[in-house]
Amino acid sequence: MYQVLYRKYRPKVFSDVYGQDHVTSTLRNEIKNGRVSHAYLFTGSRGTGKTTCAKILAKAVNCENNQDGEPCNECEVCRGIESGDIFDVVEIDAASNNGVDNIRDLREEANYTPSRGKYRVYIIDEVHMLSTGAFNALLKTLEEPPAHVIFILATTEVHKLPATILSRCQRFDFKRIQPETMSKRLMQVASLEGITLDDDAAILIARIADGALRDGLSILDQCASRSKEVNSALVSEVAGLAGREAMFSLSDCIAKKDSSAAISLISELYQNSFDMERLCSEMINHFRNLLVIKTTKNSRPLIICTDDEYNILASAASAFTLEAIINALDLFQNTLVTIKSGATARIEMEMALVRLCEPKLDSGINSILDRVSAVERAVRNGVFAAPVKAQAPETEAKPMPEEKPEPEKKNPFEDIIKKESKPEPQPEPQPEPSFEADETPLPPPVEEAPLPPVDEAPVQPPVSEPPAAEKTQTEEQKSEAVEFPQWGEFMDEIRKSEITLYSIFVGAKGYTRGDIFLIDSPNSSIGDFIKKNNYSKNIKIALYNITGKKYKIGIYKREQSSDNEKRDALDDLILRAQRKTNVEIK
Repeated sequence: MYQVLYRKYRPKVFSDVYGQDHVTSTLRNEIKNGRVSHAYLFTGSRGTGKTTCAKILAKAVNCENNQDGEPCNECEVCRGIESGDIFDVVEIDAASNNGVDNIRDLREEANYTPSRGKYRVYIIDEVHMLSTGAFNALLKTLEEPPAHVIFILATTEVHKLPATILSRCQRFDFKRIQPETMSKRLMQVASLEGITLDDDAAILIARIADGALRDGLSILDQCASRSKEVNSALVSEVAGLAGREAMFSLSDCIAKKDSSAAISLISELYQNSFDMERLCSEMINHFRNLLVIKTTKNSRPLIICTDDEYNILASAASAFTLEAIINALDLFQNTLVTIKSGATARIEMEMALVRLCEPKLDSGINSILDRVSAVERAVRNGVFAAPVKAQAPETEAKPMPEEKPEPEKKNPFEDIIKKESKPEPQPEPQPEPSFEADETPLPPPVEEAPLPPVDEAPVQPPVSEPPAAEKTQTEEQKSEAVEFPQWGEFMDEIRKSEITLYSIFVGAKGYTRGDIFLIDSPNSSIGDFIKKNNYSKNIKIALYNITGKKYKIGIYKREQSSDNEKRDALDDLILRAQRKTNVEIK
């Protein structure tokens, strides 16, 4: 009869146990020095060697030819325990023998001396399944058992054990077996069985097994039933994985916000009988790798994959913000819980991907943080500006009447301009720019209706005849408006001089057409605001400090867009930033 690999290659001595050196070395020393305890507690996740080490310990304490703490596996006692002919080692499944009566029977049997070996060893597996009454019945015997009795308790959920039990045992925590260690064992077993196992396939099996060597050997056994040449593609097919290509394709759809491609890929995987629950788990692991790369400087040792796959992961991580990765992890975790509760797996996966591809559909806090992060990223890359069409419409600029300042008031910036514009090493003074009240009025956009009133009483703006200089504009002035390249420096100057004006200009943009400086702002009342408190003079001073030129001030007037669709506020901000910085924001 065929024997499965995990039973055939179960370790028979402590040195054959992989990945648990901290446990096996201690047990060997205790046996070698005669310091064997009366009660042991082995805890850890499944497939890490708890029951195996318990059986090796039971043989080692009864072995007639003990060799440095290891059982010889050749004496009559070792062979009898291995075959089950000697009943001094009793293995009890606490999941099905969890009552008080079962523990009472065990206490009565413990009083009998061993028939062949030195000790009667009771291995109680899944001990956390015992009832409260059974724990109480075991307590006294566990504390002071007969001299010839050893208890070995094994559990995967140590937190369910009473503190009174824990305090009476020597506790050993079994760790998850590292993928590198497991892959070596898999390669060794494959070589003994005549199986050709690729390195990538061994690593993939170790990743799927999640630290449980028994699961890894079971997957290898299943793959060997299909073919003696085991590669990563065969492992993915046998284990029901979507494969690395599907993971990267789905994450690429999320990065590009392409919900149509994501749904099509889910449909294709579903038609090929891929398990949607396993797919969700794989997506969680995939985004966990992206999270590690995004947050850790030396992330390579923390990710189980080949070097080529790591390079692809690093490239994929650059397409996401940290908030986007956390949002995806949170959404897939919730989706996995929902699937396990009985919901339709395919629909839940499709909904999760659509939410990730269309962030405005998700009202969760992580999704909102992701979108706000995109806005912050845009702010760092440049100043927000209103969307500009490919062909900016030509606008005629007419002078906007400027409030004439009182003669006795002196411009507070004239002294500053004189100091800054006058170089210290030059003996001759430089000509100072003048910003007198009677200079050419500001050219505003063409407005057929009168400007809205500023005060309570309606005030009709005076209609003034544009000066002759403006009537005969040069060809350069009539040309198309050009975006002002020093807008950032201009905003810094305005911020230093007039913080109120700076706050109004946030989200605005500047254009020049000849000697006219046009302000493009989403605020429709920007023209009225500039006319107040001599703000236009502050603008001209800031422009002169940056460019050394004197500009007339106007308002950029654009044609009304025929698109009346309401757009999401955050999407609109991101779109503005993209057009400003030519940087695609994910």
